[in-house]
Amino acid sequence: MITVYFVRNGSKIPVEVDTGASLMEAAKFYSKVDIPEIPADCGGACACATCHVHIDERWLAKHGKTSYNTPEIELLEYEKGFKDGVSRLACQITLTKEDDGLIVNLRNDELL
Repeated sequence: MITVYFVRNGSKIPVEVDTGASLMEAAKFYSKVDIPEIPADCGGACACATCHVHIDERWLAKHGKTSYNTPEIELLEYEKGFKDGVSRLACQITLTKEDDGLIVNLRNDELL
């Protein structure tokens, strides 16, 4: 088990999750707190972008950049709040033991 943190309005939501799970699964299935910012409508199939998060600056080197010409970036480029090098789809991040302490910022479309 590792702990990842989802940040909402400056408050960290700690979630303990098994390695091998995706960041989206951490939000949907492991969190004891509802995280409505990640509805994950497609269930992790990289088809809807409803799990769009912003990677915290301390974790950009590991998770900030996604490859171009991939389904992930093609979905993200059209999302409100897209930030190149910061935006990721939580369903595309598979968690490893090195991700213990990972911080991601939840997007609030009302504030974008």
